[in-house]
Amino acid sequence: MKLSKHFELYEFIRSRKANELGISNFPPEEAQQALRNLCENLLQPLREVWGKPITINSGYRCERLNKAVGGSRTSQHMIGEAADCAVNGKAEDLLHLLLRLKLDFDQAILYESQNFLHLSLRNNGSNRKQVLRNK
Repeated sequence: MKLSKHFELYEFIRSRKANELGISNFPPEEAQQALRNLCENLLQPLREVWGKPITINSGYRCERLNKAVGGSRTSQHMIGEAADCAVNGKAEDLLHLLLRLKLDFDQAILYESQNFLHLSLRNNGSNRKQVLRNK
């Protein structure tokens, strides 16, 4: 199922850990709507200007999968509002582009040593535009 021009649902629900543990990681309708919002209003506009693929390392995570990977108990991944994004190049460049474009977002957390950017967008519109760095 397409979430936006360049993003498909399967990118957000695939998980090696879920497969290993036999966990079904298919999101309920409310989380699918949140993923659509995330793609249409944050990831797709970012991808259009970036001009190259953005790979989703981790998107939606059901509660059981989130616990298995050591995610936060309040992780926005569990409700479809977050994705960990990797690019060919430096994830920091994607963060700079995000800030330059002034797109709405809730959190942008740069994981420098792992070279990915965690992005979230609240479905209810109450976004903080919080930028953090995690070495």
